[in-house]
Amino acid sequence: MFSIGKMAARTGVKVPTIRYYEEIGVLSEPGRNTGNQRRYTQSDLERLSFIKHARDLGLGIAAIRDLMHLHDHPDHSCAEAHNIAETHLENVRSKLKKLRKLEKELKRITTQVHEDNTKDCTIIQTLADHRLCSGEH
Repeated sequence: MFSIGKMAARTGVKVPTIRYYEEIGVLSEPGRNTGNQRRYTQSDLERLSFIKHARDLGLGIAAIRDLMHLHDHPDHSCAEAHNIAETHLENVRSKLKKLRKLEKELKRITTQVHEDNTKDCTIIQTLADHRLCSGEH
């Protein structure tokens, strides 16, 4: 049995986050000891590790719920998990594309000659007038 502090230490998930996961139902509320302290099982620890790894990969709570449901029902098709991961991958690629555009624009405005005062500063002028940007971002 694990205390909430041990769960946090073993998984790297902060105590308030563990409580939040219980509150929203992605982690079951644990039993309690006679002192009313939470007591988690090995299964709870594994579930929290699953959630943490999924969050580290950027998956949202809804996707994690679906994946945990699949984990809990090993007779379901892996295609469902694959679809969730594929959708997330597409979202990541879209974000990366946007980030590359942002990087290009920021590089452009930070590598231009900088004036002594903000009145003539390219960065300030570009932020004030979107038309000075090189493209959409």
